[in-house]
Amino acid sequence: MYRRYIKRLLDIILALIGLILLSPVFLILMILVRGKLGSPVFFHQDRPGKDGKIFGLLKFRSMTDARDEAGNLLPDAERLPHFGKVLRATSLDELPEFINILKGDMSFVGPRPLLVRYLPYYTEEEMHRHDVRPGLTGLAQINGRNALNWEARFHYDLQYVRTVSFATDLKIVFGTVGKVLHHSGVQSGADQTIPDLDVYRRENCSIDADAPAASVRNRDDSDGRA
Repeated sequence: MYRRYIKRLLDIILALIGLILLSPVFLILMILVRGKLGSPVFFHQDRPGKDGKIFGLLKFRSMTDARDEAGNLLPDAERLPHFGKVLRATSLDELPEFINILKGDMSFVGPRPLLVRYLPYYTEEEMHRHDVRPGLTGLAQINGRNALNWEARFHYDLQYVRTVSFATDLKIVFGTVGKVLHHSGVQSGADQTIPDLDVYRRENCSIDADAPAASVRNRDDSDGRA
């Protein structure tokens, strides 16, 4: 009952309340992002959602458009200023995802939506992370956030999919608040030590990048990242 009906109803109610109560914060952040990082204010990127359906993820932008003399964008670490790091560390850049939740693209709790280009690199089991709506936060986020390796992250994602309940979601929400307040488990820019999934899997697995996701097999069966 909770998984099929109540969870979505709570998402709609809480997203509406959040958007209304946080509207002054949204306005202030829009002004600050526009002044410090430029336009557009929002970052939009395609991500796979429930059942692998692609949707447009919304965030506040956290990087500039700084370019080199040839007009090429500088590396991410050089385009992430202090203000952008603060947005990410406090998760304020994630607030526009309330809109995604209201639209039904996401839930407040679930596996974090990853990049579309990662899809060919999932194992058949890992594809089950798309059996539920992706979340603003999840079990992996309260167990290390993006400091987790990929196997640990996927382990927690799949554990959540198998055990969705109101009690679990409540535990994750309160755990997330603690993580955000302590700024723990966050890596960004030059501090990021976990490689992208496609790079990691090409280096550690015998796979064909053009093969369907179900054919991807990890040599090391330990445990997945954010």
